[in-house]
Amino acid sequence: MSEYFEIAYAAVSNRLCLFTGTGFSKSVTDSQAPSWQGLLESVCDEVAQGISLKASLFPSNGKNPLSLEEAAQVISIELMKEDKSIHNEIAKLIKPIDLHGDNSPISDFLSSRSLRVVTTNYDKLVEKLSGESDCHSLTPGLPIPRSPSRIKVYHVHGSVDSPDNMVVTSDDYFKFINGTSYFSRKLSTVLHENTVVILGYSLGDTNLKAIISDYKGFSRSHVIGSNIFLVSRSSVDQPVKDYYSHCYGIRVIDDTSVHDFFTQLNNTIPNAEKCAESSLDNIRKVVFKNAYFTKDFLRIENNFYEIISSIAAIGVSIDDPRVVRALGQIIEKKIELTGENCAWEQYEHLARWLIYLASILELKGTSIEDVYLKATLTSMTTMRKELYTGYSWHAYKSWSYRWSGIIASNRSLIKKYIEEKSSWPDALSVVRNG
Repeated sequence: MSEYFEIAYAAVSNRLCLFTGTGFSKSVTDSQAPSWQGLLESVCDEVAQGISLKASLFPSNGKNPLSLEEAAQVISIELMKEDKSIHNEIAKLIKPIDLHGDNSPISDFLSSRSLRVVTTNYDKLVEKLSGESDCHSLTPGLPIPRSPSRIKVYHVHGSVDSPDNMVVTSDDYFKFINGTSYFSRKLSTVLHENTVVILGYSLGDTNLKAIISDYKGFSRSHVIGSNIFLVSRSSVDQPVKDYYSHCYGIRVIDDTSVHDFFTQLNNTIPNAEKCAESSLDNIRKVVFKNAYFTKDFLRIENNFYEIISSIAAIGVSIDDPRVVRALGQIIEKKIELTGENCAWEQYEHLARWLIYLASILELKGTSIEDVYLKATLTSMTTMRKELYTGYSWHAYKSWSYRWSGIIASNRSLIKKYIEEKSSWPDALSVVRNG
């Protein structure tokens, strides 16, 4: 899948950031790490009237009267009456939690790559998986290490190393959201500078939503593809995927556990390593020195994903006239390749390249819009639902199967263009499908 190649390419280029939440800790402890609500319920046991407090905050019908951070504030107040701290009580519960199960796909990756990890978890499990000797753990309230390290773990909500500075209650969240701490600034920076993979997290935290939303505005104004992925263990319906894409610029990889994600990523790394060695030099020559990719290079499907990743790596906007020129030449050569004898796979490649672009970049209003739509018209009018000489059945399958993965605004843009420019029934059947 092109998504895994993109993430692997970021990893071998040292531009990957993992963003971990409670679900990640549950995965690497074989579900022994508590959920956020489970943790607060356990803390209730430290209050004299804990049973009644727990029942009022977390009723058996599941309809909690307060948000979890508000519930934490109530528990904190009750603990203070007994000269106890909710932060210290939580730290006591979290510290004993350890790794369980076969985490080799995760530890293999983390022990061999250089990357950043941003986590809202208080535990130190990422550090254990990474190899603590070559990993810096950065926590609010403690000095920031200045020496280099292969992995940096940013505990933006604090960690058990400094309980007093953990973000737990609604008061804590308010201070964090409205503050300009090193950690809040760092979180915003890594979103802009790296490919980000969200693991075990559901976007429930309003502070993190605000920062990701800020990134979305940046990506639109600079016309760069979305570089945030959300890995979901369960299936995610298309309207929800569209919501994540539209509001936060997030692409969803669903039906994938944390362990399965790292297994697939590890399998993709070798191919990404081969490409990364020369790709940055090549894309600079193409973009800045008017060089061009050969047809032999463009015959290979994965090379297009390498090109797009390289553009992001050198920090150039896809809307840059030099990039538009280069992409236009690439697409034109790909169309030429479809005209060669026995070149049916080239039709499928062209379709997948166009689908991929429309899955990562909002096209409307950009200077690449016209180039893209003309190529899409060519692709869709040379495909056919049934096996028929002179038309690509596999291109039709690609457009039909992957249509729902295209950004919703791009689906509307393509639909309008195809309806205006073509009466080809198979093209219309695809763009009118949802």
